[in-house]
Amino acid sequence: MMTHAGTMTVETARLLLRKFAYSDDESMLKNWVADEKVQSMYAEPTYTTKESVRGLLDKYISGYENPNYYRWAIFEKDGAECIGQIAYFLIDDKNHFGEIEYCIGEVFQRKGYATEATKAAIAYGFDQVGLHKVQISHMSNNIPSRKVIEKCGFCYEGTQRDYFYMDGQYVDRLFYSILEEEYRR
Repeated sequence: MMTHAGTMTVETARLLLRKFAYSDDESMLKNWVADEKVQSMYAEPTYTTKESVRGLLDKYISGYENPNYYRWAIFEKDGAECIGQIAYFLIDDKNHFGEIEYCIGEVFQRKGYATEATKAAIAYGFDQVGLHKVQISHMSNNIPSRKVIEKCGFCYEGTQRDYFYMDGQYVDRLFYSILEEEYRR
């Protein structure tokens, strides 16, 4: 049985995952939302002005009114800047699964933060929400994301060929999942 409690603060060894606040706008601009390379790796547009980030924050923050909305700003525990985000962008109440997306600013990549945040989101989905399955995907050209997914214990499920059209070429989308019973082992 799923129990929705909304986005609650989560702490890991090195990270703080919390709800977005309007005061995060400057660090979001500085660290990830304006970076086309980061945003394109999960098929999101760039936001290059405070006004556009404010619009994105309006969307994120208004979502917190719904108990089945899960989106976290990612911070280093000893830092004051938002370095990325992680979310269950899809929750399927009927079939008891959720799908995760994440991004980490380029300066903060290759430090294990995406893996740490993803593991925390997986635990939240199983332990707090009561999901049966968590799924995730990546673009075939995003090898670092594939490595994060593998480190988190996901199983490969399949490929949707030519799913994205980017920079004049088609890119596949690879899907993975982890079941609650696999997580608990």
